Amino acid sequence: MKLGHIGIPVRDRAVSKRFWDAIVPMIGLDFINETDTSVRWGTNGSVKLYVHTRAAPVTNVHVCFQVDTHEAVDACYEQALTHGGTDHGAPGIRTSYSPTYYAAFVLDPDGNNIEVVCRS
Repeated sequence: MKLGHIGIPVRDRAVSKRFWDAIVPMIGLDFINETDTSVRWGTNGSVKLYVHTRAAPVTNVHVCFQVDTHEAVDACYEQALTHGGTDHGAPGIRTSYSPTYYAAFVLDPDGNNIEVVCRS
C-alpha cells in the first residue's frame, strides 16, 4: 500500500504548526508551504501530511509514523511533549502488539492520537 497524504483538521493552525514542525523532521518530512488555513509537509515537494483549520475539528484520529530507531521514537515523543503534546503512552515495548514493537503515543493539541513506532 502506498499512502498519498494525511489531512488532520485542527482548531488553531499556528498551535498545530508549532507541534508538527517539532516532529516532522524526525519522521522524514520537510515543510512545504503554509496558507491562512493550512500547513503542509512532505518529501520532494509532494504533500504527505497537512493540517487545516476547522471550526469544530474531528478528534480521536489515530495516526502512526514508523521510524528506524528507538532513539527516534524517544526524540519524537520528547519533542511532541515540549511543543504542546500530552503524554498518551511513554516510549516502550508494546508486547501486546509484538515483541519488537517499540512505540510512543502523544495527543496533539487537538486531542488526536499520534503514535511513533520502531519495529526492530
